[in-house]
Amino acid sequence: MPMNDSVIVTCALTGAGDTVGRSPHVPVTPQQIAASAVEAAEAGAAVVHIHVRDPETGDPSRDPKLYREVVERIKETGTDVVINLTAGMGGDLVLDADQPLEKGAQPGTDLVGGLDRLPHVEDLLPDICTLDCGSLNFGDNLYISTPEMLRKGAKRIQELGVRPELEIFDTGQLWFAKQLQSEGLLDDPSVFQLCMGIPWGAPADPGVLQSMVNFLPEGAQWASFALGRMQMPWVAQSILLGGNVRVGLEDNLYLSKGVKATNGQLTERAVQITESLGASVATPDEARVRLGLKPRA
Repeated sequence: MPMNDSVIVTCALTGAGDTVGRSPHVPVTPQQIAASAVEAAEAGAAVVHIHVRDPETGDPSRDPKLYREVVERIKETGTDVVINLTAGMGGDLVLDADQPLEKGAQPGTDLVGGLDRLPHVEDLLPDICTLDCGSLNFGDNLYISTPEMLRKGAKRIQELGVRPELEIFDTGQLWFAKQLQSEGLLDDPSVFQLCMGIPWGAPADPGVLQSMVNFLPEGAQWASFALGRMQMPWVAQSILLGGNVRVGLEDNLYLSKGVKATNGQLTERAVQITESLGASVATPDEARVRLGLKPRA
């Protein structure tokens, strides 16, 4: 696959990880998340990927009111950026290792059905929402997304006219995403995010990325990212293999060793890498065309 010469940059602003106490730059409140989205857009991001957090505790949240406030605050600024809302919250299952059935779900569990992960998407109809395409040993716990949950979620997202970004954490999930496509539950162009280096999914290895790219369906739009210090090398890896890129504080807190980053700084660095490879950075309107999105309202 030839190098991508027009790169869509996504900035993942805050995520759901336990990062708030590790960097003062991780946005928590709707006001902070929206301001960080604007900062990233001004630095060159065509897309912002949005989680929300409890403003009091910093814990991850599924509250539709928080999503609405973030999106409204971004739109009030007049900033042109593609809105990508996570729909991956609600899949966490924590079990006792010795007595999983006897003790049942443990503190930290937030497990709901596929449709119950979508009320904020139904409310706001963003340009894009994510669809995490399978269950995974996600660090020390489980992320649950069964085939039937995914079928129901994909069908509802399709009915809403929102573009799903298919989050792929391992090769079997890519296989199942292609199954969803064969069942008519995904519209063209299919949009993939290849998520590398998350314990214990696909490792951040160039050979693994190459094999996953080779397995993508024809005509797919795709991006890839890797965690931590591999974030910026993965910008180059993705572009060289023909893909788009994702950076941001969801996946990495540092600009360089010991230097805490902002979302704007991470986006600027991704833009620099892109341009140094001889590629251009896609505008939001260019991203909308390539991803099959509606024109900006």
